[in-house]
Amino acid sequence: MSDEGTIATHVDARGRWSSAKRTAVGMACVLLASGGLFAAWVASLGPLPLAKARVASSAVLDRNDKLLRAYAMEDGRWRLPADAKSGVDPVYLKLLLAYEDKRFRQHSGVDPLALGRAATQFASRGQIVSGGSTITMQLARLIEPRRERSISAKLQQIVRAIEIEQQLRKDEILDLYLTLAPFGGNLEGVRAASFAYFGKEPKRLSLGEAALLVALPQSPETRRLDRYPEAAKRARDRVLDRMVEQGVVSSEDAIHAKAEIVPTSRKPMPLLAPHATDQVIAGVEAGTSIRLTLDGGLQKVLEALARDRAHALGPEMSIGILAVDNESGEVLARVGSPDYFDVRRSGQVDMTRAIRSPGSTLKPFIYGLAFEDGFVHPESLIDDRPIRFGSYAPENFDMSFQGTVPVRKSLQLSLNVPAIALLDRVGPGRLSARLKSAGGALVLPKDEAPGLAMGLGGVGVTLRDLVQLYSGFPRLGSVLPLREIAVDDDAKDTREPLRLMDPVAAWQVGNVLIGTPPPENAAAGRIAFKTGTSYGYRDAWSVGFDGRMTIGVWVGRPDGAPVPGMLGRTTAAPILFDAFARTGKIPAALPKAPRGTLIATAARLPQPLKRFRPYGDLVRIGSEQALKIQFPLDGSRIDVSDGDRPLSQVPVKVSGGVLPMTVMVNGVSMGEIDSRRQRLVDPPGPGFVRVTVMDAAGAADSVVVRIQ
Repeated sequence: MSDEGTIATHVDARGRWSSAKRTAVGMACVLLASGGLFAAWVASLGPLPLAKARVASSAVLDRNDKLLRAYAMEDGRWRLPADAKSGVDPVYLKLLLAYEDKRFRQHSGVDPLALGRAATQFASRGQIVSGGSTITMQLARLIEPRRERSISAKLQQIVRAIEIEQQLRKDEILDLYLTLAPFGGNLEGVRAASFAYFGKEPKRLSLGEAALLVALPQSPETRRLDRYPEAAKRARDRVLDRMVEQGVVSSEDAIHAKAEIVPTSRKPMPLLAPHATDQVIAGVEAGTSIRLTLDGGLQKVLEALARDRAHALGPEMSIGILAVDNESGEVLARVGSPDYFDVRRSGQVDMTRAIRSPGSTLKPFIYGLAFEDGFVHPESLIDDRPIRFGSYAPENFDMSFQGTVPVRKSLQLSLNVPAIALLDRVGPGRLSARLKSAGGALVLPKDEAPGLAMGLGGVGVTLRDLVQLYSGFPRLGSVLPLREIAVDDDAKDTREPLRLMDPVAAWQVGNVLIGTPPPENAAAGRIAFKTGTSYGYRDAWSVGFDGRMTIGVWVGRPDGAPVPGMLGRTTAAPILFDAFARTGKIPAALPKAPRGTLIATAARLPQPLKRFRPYGDLVRIGSEQALKIQFPLDGSRIDVSDGDRPLSQVPVKVSGGVLPMTVMVNGVSMGEIDSRRQRLVDPPGPGFVRVTVMDAAGAADSVVVRIQ
C-alpha cells in the first residue's frame, strides 16, 4: 500500500473514532440531563403523604376489641383500619394476592413481569389493557389519586411504590391497602365494606363473599351492590373462574360460591352503646380508636331486652340498665334507652345518668349502717306500727301495718315505718355523708338538709351512682369507683376503694336481700336485690347483685310523668332477673360471712339486740339511771396521734345503765365496760368513728367523734 493510502486510512480511522467519541459523549450528556430531570421530577413529588393516608374513622371498641360503633369521617367516608394478620379471613387474602399480585412478597414494589405484559399489550393494541400494577402500586394510587391513565401516571406509581416499599414493611403495606381500597360509594377498606354488605367483620367470610370483596375494588362504582348487583355478581364469578384456572379454588367450591346470593342493599354500621360511645368520643380527636370496658355481647342482649320490654310497656316508656363487674368496678353494659332514635321515648336521653327519685332503694344502706352501729341485728325484732316523728308520720305502701316483725323481714318486705325508725337512729345526715363518701351523690331539693323523707325516696340519684353503691355489698363494704374506659393490663390502677360500711354489716345486708321473694316465675335465693317505686309512680327501680356482678334497672318516662300502676316489684324486677339470665352465667355465690359475724337466732341474741328500741324508749330496771356516754362527747375531735407513733387508746366513760355493758366502735365489739363504767378502746384510724354502748337491759347510747 502507498504512503498516501496509509495516511488516508489513519485519517479515516481517526475521524470515525472522533465521531464515536462525540456520539458517546452526547449520549452521556443526554443521559445525565435526563437523569437530572428525572431526579428533579421525583424530588418535585415531595414526601409520601402517609400520615394523611392513615387517618380513619373514629371507632369505639369493646373490652375484647370488637367494634361497638364507628363514626364517618368529616367528608362522609367510612374508613376502618384493617389488620391482615388477625382481622381478615385468610381465604380472602389468598384470593386477593392470587388475583392481584402473585409475587407480592417477592418484589420491591414493582413486578417487571406484570409491567412487561402490560407494555406488550399497549404496543400491540395501542391502548392500556392491563396496568400491571402491584398492590403496592395500587396503594400509591390510593394515597395520591389520579383520574387519568397515562404513562406519566404509571411512572409516578412506580416511583411511589418503590418509596413505599422502602418505608413500610410488607404487612404494613397490605394493612394500608386493605384500609384504603374503594368498595363503592363512601365505603373504603375491607372492614367498612364487610360491615355494610354482610353486617360483620371480615374475619370469617364465605368463599363467595371473599371473591366479591376481591372483585369490587376493580371498578367500585360500576359494581356497587346497592346499584348494580348483577354487574358485581358477574365480576365475582370471573374472580372465581380465574381462581379455578390457577388451582387456588376447586371447581366444586366455586360452583357453590357462585350460588350464594349477592346483597342488593347496605346494612347499617354497628351502633351499640350509643350513649356511652357518644360521651367518650366527644372529647377526643377525629380518627381516634377508644376501647371501653363494655362487653359487646352482653351490651347487645341487654339492649334487645330493654327494647322488647319498653315496647310492651308503651310508646313513651324508657328503660335504663347498667351492669358492672364487682371485682374490677368495670362497666360491662350500659343501656341508656331502648331506642336511641325513638323521639317519643326521648331515646337520646341517657337514663343511666338522669337524676331520679330512688324510692325504697336506699333502705339497704339504712339497715347496713344500723347493723354497723350494733344496735340492731337481722334477727332483732322491730315494730311496724303507726308512729310520728314530729309532723312526719310515715306509712307503708299498702297503708297497713305488720306489727312486730324481724328486722330481716322488714327489709325484705320493704316496710316504711321500720326503715324510718332506723334512719332516725342512724341519722339522715350521716347516711347522706356516708353515701357521698362512697361515690353516691344524693341530690336534695334546694336549701334542704337531709331528712327522714330521704329514706323513702325524697332525694335524687342516678342509676350509675346507685349501682356503684350496691356493688359495695358483695365487695363487703368497699366501693370501687366505676370505670368505663379500658386501660392496658399492665397499667397501674389509680382508683382507691371507698368505704361504704363495715364488712360484717355489708354481708348482713346481702344475706337479707338474697332472701327477698323473687318476681313471679323466677328462682329464689340466687340474686340479692331490692326494688323501689318513687312517689307518684314516676320511677320503678330494681338493683341486684350476685358474687360476680351488680345490675341496676330503671323504668319510667323520661319526662317524669306518672305511670299509674307502675311498681318496681312488678315492672323493674322482672327485667332485672331477665338481665341476669341473659348474661349466660349461673349466678355466683355471695362471699362468706366475715370473721366476727354474729350468726344466731332471735332467741340466742344478746339482750340488747333482741328488740330495736328508738331513742327515748330505753329500758330501765328499778331506779337505774338512763345510759349516757359521758366521754367522748358527741361531735368532738380527739387527737390520738403523735408523729410516727401509733394511735393511742381512747377512754370511754358512761353513767347509768345496767351492767354488763358492751362497747362497740363502728359496729365492732371492743369488749365490756368495767365496774367503774369505763374502758379504753383502740380507734380504727383517723376519721369519723361511731362509739356505741349497750347495757344488759337493751338501752344504748351513741356518739360520733373525729379521730385525728
